[in-house]
Amino acid sequence: MRQIVLDTETTGLDPARGHRIIEIGAVELIGRKLTGNTFHVYINPQRVVEQEAIEVHGITNEFLQDKPVFAQVAEEFLEFIKGGELVIHNAAFDVGFMDHEFRLLRNGTGATRDYCQVLDTLMLAREMRPGQKNNLDALCRAYGIDNSNRTFHGALLDAELLADVYLAMTGGQTKLELATQKKSHQHNGQMVDWSRVADKPALRVIKASAAEEQAHQERLKLIDAPLWQEQQ
Repeated sequence: MRQIVLDTETTGLDPARGHRIIEIGAVELIGRKLTGNTFHVYINPQRVVEQEAIEVHGITNEFLQDKPVFAQVAEEFLEFIKGGELVIHNAAFDVGFMDHEFRLLRNGTGATRDYCQVLDTLMLAREMRPGQKNNLDALCRAYGIDNSNRTFHGALLDAELLADVYLAMTGGQTKLELATQKKSHQHNGQMVDWSRVADKPALRVIKASAAEEQAHQERLKLIDAPLWQEQQ
């Protein structure tokens, strides 16, 4: 299965009030493994980014002035996600913005779900961890994912972190190794480093020898009325 773990940053909270996408970050999983194939773009929203949003993601109006508008990246973006399953945390938010951008194209592009299935990891986390905090930072802590470089929300970094969280939540991870794999990407004009442990060898299973098994059985004979015999 081809999955696309995706995150967006926006000018504000509500596309119905004219807010737009300003950053898209996505990473590809095939067979539950990161392929290294990514999509990352900053977008000129053709409107002002609200200060409250800047305080969350750190992306300023000045930084976005020379970036492409959504119509210039839409075809490449659709080609990247088409036919896959989108894995998104709080999918209603991101998909709502994506659908809004597609409508603004006025070319009959359609909606996100015309091209992709969508899996919401927030809903999944709430089912698995009822009554607990299930934002991305909380899930990183719960599953031992290093998010120490997450000073601001950034779409590509958050997509990469969510990929690790999703794989851990659903019973598998990227292949691990003892050596730490350091990665970096640009966020708002600055390089941000983060680390993932990759390609760690499988744990060894050590079985008792025949002599050890015999010694174990002899030791059990010395136990007076063991509980497991009462249950038989």
